Order: sequence, then structure tokens, then C-alpha cells
Amino acid sequence: MSTSEPPDWAHCAQDADPAADPVGCRGIHVPGHTACLAHLADADRDAYLAGLTPGASIDHRGTTFTEPLLTALLDALRAPASGHPHLGAARFESATFQDVARFESTTFQGAALFESTTFERDAWFESATFQGAARFESATFQDDARFESATFERDAWFESATFQGAARFESATFQGDAWFVSATFQGDAWFESATFQGATGFESATFEGNAEFVSATFQDAVWFESVTFQGYIGFGSATFQDAARFGAATFQGDAWFESATFERDAWFESATFQDAARFRSATFEGAARFRSATFQGAAWFESATFQGAARFESATFEGATGFRSATFEGDAWFRSATFVEADEFGPLVCAGRLVLSGARFGGPVTLSGAMRRLECRRTRWSSTAEIRLRYATVDFAHAVFEYPLTIAAEPDPFMLTDGQPLAEDSLPSAYDPGVRVASLRGVDAAHLVLADLDLWECLFTGTVHLDQLRLEGACTFNTAPTGMHWRRWPPVRFTERRVLAEEHHWRASRPGAVQGWVPSTGRAAGPLQLAPVYRALRKAFEDGKHEPGAADFYYGEMEMRRHADDIPHSERGLLTAYWALSGYGLRASRALAWLGTAMLLTIVLLMAFGLAQDDPKQTATGTVPAGGGRVTFEIDKDDPQNPSGNRFTGERFEKALNVTLNSVVFRSSGQDLTTAGTYIEMTSRLTEPVLLGLAVLAIRNRVKR
Repeated sequence: MSTSEPPDWAHCAQDADPAADPVGCRGIHVPGHTACLAHLADADRDAYLAGLTPGASIDHRGTTFTEPLLTALLDALRAPASGHPHLGAARFESATFQDVARFESTTFQGAALFESTTFERDAWFESATFQGAARFESATFQDDARFESATFERDAWFESATFQGAARFESATFQGDAWFVSATFQGDAWFESATFQGATGFESATFEGNAEFVSATFQDAVWFESVTFQGYIGFGSATFQDAARFGAATFQGDAWFESATFERDAWFESATFQDAARFRSATFEGAARFRSATFQGAAWFESATFQGAARFESATFEGATGFRSATFEGDAWFRSATFVEADEFGPLVCAGRLVLSGARFGGPVTLSGAMRRLECRRTRWSSTAEIRLRYATVDFAHAVFEYPLTIAAEPDPFMLTDGQPLAEDSLPSAYDPGVRVASLRGVDAAHLVLADLDLWECLFTGTVHLDQLRLEGACTFNTAPTGMHWRRWPPVRFTERRVLAEEHHWRASRPGAVQGWVPSTGRAAGPLQLAPVYRALRKAFEDGKHEPGAADFYYGEMEMRRHADDIPHSERGLLTAYWALSGYGLRASRALAWLGTAMLLTIVLLMAFGLAQDDPKQTATGTVPAGGGRVTFEIDKDDPQNPSGNRFTGERFEKALNVTLNSVVFRSSGQDLTTAGTYIEMTSRLTEPVLLGLAVLAIRNRVKR
């Protein structure tokens, strides 16, 4: 250095002369002197710097640094072995760095205190090592702040710090806690591949530019609550090994969490995504909590995996919603969620329950997936909808459809856009892929179409416009327990027919119920409530030209009418007779059995009492006038004689059979009968054609289409 020209830091000292500063210098005095380092006399400054050794602690609070002055200070602390500065405790609170602050590869062995420090130009801390606490609270970085590959071995504090330029922390390692609470990032913030080993807090921070946390690792809990991201935010491939909290955060730009891994709970409750929210291929190993979150743009969760509970209660999806190929290994809760424009929901896989109770769909939507249970209690669809499912048990109690809605079973695995089938590995292979409906209570079925569904356990009471329900494909109902049952007297026999689950529950709740009726866990509906349900379903089957099904529900309707408490005894007796004789005109075997019994009884009675002993002989009597002339004869016939002796002979059986067969077709046999036989024949001609007609009617009801 030339002796005729003062060094650069000497010019700085002259420019910052306290005599020229009306408020005085705020820099801490150098030990043993009455001025700060910037205002120290040249000789005193040289002596002070010469006395420093690597690892020495320094205190330059409030001091104004130029680049030459800072360079001279760091050169005095540079370790010969590494060639990099080594500082002990370093106090720079409220200091001002007017030029580039170069702390690259510097080691801070003690606390590094930069609270309220102002960096007017770039602040370079690349590869710096902070072995003690690093405190940058309320610091102001007016240009770029560069902490790439820096290592913070203890806690790092950036609370209320302001980064007016880019903040670069790529590949930085925070071994202690890292606190950026209420920090402001006016430029881009770069944290790619950064490692946060301790707790990390960004609560109430503001990112006015883009923020990149791609491939960052958070080994402890991280807080982004109430953070505002005004630009793009990227957490692609980031790993959250502990709880990740984004509650009430605001994402004004795109939010990228694609391929991110959340090993514990992920909290996004009340978060607002004003642009696209991208969680494609993300993995949530703990609970995923999106309660009351608002997705104003598209929400993409394609191929995401939710290993714990996924909670989207009261969330609002205003744009497109994509859950294609998403896998829910536990329950997925969308209770009271709002889907404004979602046109597709799935296909997805849910090994637990998919709960859409109270949700609202504003536009046409196709919901598809393989799941164990779908709950849509009080769900409202304001447009057309198609629901295609596999494996599911569906509960649609009190759901509201304003437009046509179809619930259908998908026979084969869903195909994705790439031509591959949807993986159903989380569902047991032995589980029935069919779809079962648990309840339609309270539904207005005027716009409802059911296709290929299992309705064995479906509850229908309380459903309105059930007669307009459309049943397509193979919709199956429960059946009555067939066969003879001897557990009560007299023994009862039930024939196979379609039966509502609620009739099962009612019959199982009655005293002396036979085995085979399925009991209910709650209060069973009675015949008074079930009769109109059977009547409406019968009408639906008739409109669908399914006469055998309509016949079964007619039988159920009549059974409920017969057992209802609101009919008079005379009507109940009439219905009981109708049931006993022909099963309400639907049991041909019963009517034929009664016809055979009546015919046999008629034959026996005729042989015993109705046929005369012998055929009556005719007698002709008259008077022959004297002298000839016209002769008049009167022909008379003997009255039939009551039988005596052996009445049950083959001849008498043949005559009785002739009379009976003619009575069945309402004809007279012309046989000579006793008075008792005449009445027997009259009774036979009245009852047996009726029984024959009931048998023919029953056969017709079972075979017509």
C-alpha cells in the first residue's frame, strides 16, 4: 500500500466523521478507544486489526462498513490453514454494510448477531458455518442475500427480517431451529435442497416473489401458518418428516407440491389457493387436513396417496378438481364441501369411507371409483350427475337431486387415460366388487336411475316419488327365507319372492319370528309404512315392463296391508282368505292345491251322499178311450233314492268324478243326484271355477312380460 495515499477504509472513516454527523456515531467503540472501527484513527485501527487472531470475538454494533473495511477486518481473522475467516462471537447488531458484505466460507464459532443490521448491497454468506446461534432478526437485505450451502449448527433467527432482493438458501443446512416468523421476502426466495433438521417457523411471513423449496427436507415440525405467497410457490419433491402446518396460508400464485412427501400430519386448514394447487403424486403418510380450505383455481391431486385420514370438510373447490388415480388407504372426508365447477371426481381408490355427506355439486359431474363405502347423506346435486362405482356400499339418505342422477355398478376396473387399469391393490381381492345401496330414505327418486345394484339391504321408507324410480340392468333385492319352518305352530312356509330389507327387519322383530329374517340394529318400520313403499316399487316395475318383479312387490304390498293396524277386521279376514287360497292370485301351486282338495272333497261327498242308489226308472201311465181313439200317456220318474250299502265303488267314483270335472268348468253333468248331491254340485260349481281361475291368474302373473 502506498504511504502517500490513505487506504479505502481511511476515506470511509473521514467521510463518517462524527463531527459531520448531527446525530453522532452509533457504532460501538473499539475496546480501549473512544470511536467505532469506522471512525478510528488509522494507526489505532491498524493496531486493533493487528491484534486480532482467528477465532477472536468482535463487537461492532452500529458500525458502518464499507467493503474495504470489512475485508480488512475479515483478513485479520483469516485462519492460515483454511484461508477462511474464523470468528468467535460476532456482534453486528444495527450495523450497516454499505457495499457488498462478503462472508463467504466464514466460520462463526460463537454467536453471530446481526439483529437490525442493514445490508445495502449484496450479503454473501455462501458456505458460511454458524457454530453458534445466528440471529438476523429485523435485519434488512436491500439487495440479494446469499446463504447457499451455509451451515447453521445452532438456531437461526430471521424473524421480521426483510429481503428486498433475492434470498438464496439453496442447499443450506439448518441443524438447529430456523425461525423466519413475520419475515418479508420482496424478491424471490430460494430454498431448494435445503435441510431443516430442527423446528422451522415461517408464520406470518410474506413472499412477494416466487418461493422455491424444491427437494427441501424438513426433519422436524414446520410452520407456514398465515403465510402469504404472492408468487409461485414450489415444494415439489420436498420431504416433511414431521408435522407440516400451512393453516390459514394464502397461495396467490401456483402452489406446487407435486411428489412431496408428508410423513406426519399435513395441515392446510383454512388455507386459500387463489391459483392452481398441484399435489400430483404427493404422499400423505399421516393425516391430510384441508378443512375449510378454499381452492379458487384448479385442485390437482392425481395419483396422490393418502395413507392416513384425508379431511376436506367444508372445503370449497371453485375450479376443476382432479383426483384421478388418487389412493385413500383410510377414510376420505368431504363433508359439507362445495364443488362449484368440478366435472370429474375420480376414478379413485378408497379402502375406507368416502364421505360426501352435506357436500354440494354445482355443475355436471362424474364421480367414479373403487371404495368400501360412499356416504352421501344430504348431499345436493344442482345438475346432472353420474356415479359409477366398484366394491362400494352406498348411503344416499336425504340426498337431493334436482336433475337426473345415475348410480351404476362398474363391472370391470376403471381404465385411465393412459390405457392402464386403475390399481385396486388397497382393496382385498376377495371382496365383492358389486355395489350395494344401504339407504335411499328421504330421497326424491323422480330423477334417480339405479343400474346393476344390490338392493338387499336398502332402506326405502320415506322416499318420495318412488314410483318414478328407474331400475336398469340386474338390480337385485333380498328374498324371503324359503322352506317350511317348524319353530311355531302352525308351521309356516314362505315361498321365494323379492322382499325389502325393512320387511326383514319388521318380521325379525315380531314374537316367534322364524329363522332367516334379518334383524335391524334400529327401530324397524311397520306394515303401515311399508305398504306404500311396495305399492310405489310395484308401479316402477310395471312401468319398466318387469311383470314378475311387479308381482313380487304386489305380494309384499298385500302382505303389509293384511298386517297393518289401520284396516277393519272384515277386510283383514278377506285378505287372509285371499292369501290362504292363492297367495293374492300369485301362487298357482296354492290355488291348484286348494282346487285339488275341493275336487277330492266333492268326489267323496258325492259318493257318500250325492249319488242316488240306482238310476231312477221312468213309468208311463195313461187311459185308452172306449171304442178307440187318441191315447194319452203320462211319463213319470222315480225320486232318486239315498244310497245305502257300499257307497265307495268304482262305478260311483266314476260318476262322482264326472260331476266334479263338469263343475270345475261350470257345467252340469246331467247325473241324477240326491237332494244333498244337488247342493254339493252347486257349491262345487261355484268354488272350483274360482280356484281354477286363481291358478290361471297366478301362472299368468309369473310368466308375462
